[in-house]
Amino acid sequence: MSTLFSKIINGDIPGRFIWQDADCVSFLTIGPLTDGHALVVPRLEVDKWTDASPELVAKLMGVAQTIGQSQVAAFGAPRAGVIIAGFEVEHLHIHVFPAYGLDNFSFAAVDNNPDPLAMDASAEKLRAALRSAGHGAFVPGA
Repeated sequence: MSTLFSKIINGDIPGRFIWQDADCVSFLTIGPLTDGHALVVPRLEVDKWTDASPELVAKLMGVAQTIGQSQVAAFGAPRAGVIIAGFEVEHLHIHVFPAYGLDNFSFAAVDNNPDPLAMDASAEKLRAALRSAGHGAFVPGA
């Protein structure tokens, strides 16, 4: 299968990447819950997180934690939220987003028409926060 996310990872569809390593990538979602909402996606096409190896899940959660720490730093959020839903695209992905309250955890609150310039600015804020935290080797364009 060639999923939507594989097409983004392979450069066939543009994405606002904030993290790239040998196992996974992170890029901003096109339907954010809050500014800076990112997805952590394995390069390997796995549909459900329960089908992934424990090692891959651990790797993805480690990257999600790093992204979340950078979101808290970049956006001043009190917490970073994580959701694994898996219904939108049949390719494992972890939603990681700056969380300001429980209302941020509802997909009914998705912004389906985000400002592209604001999205670019959010991606750059996250890249800068990741670089500042010592993760520059994984930040695209660093």
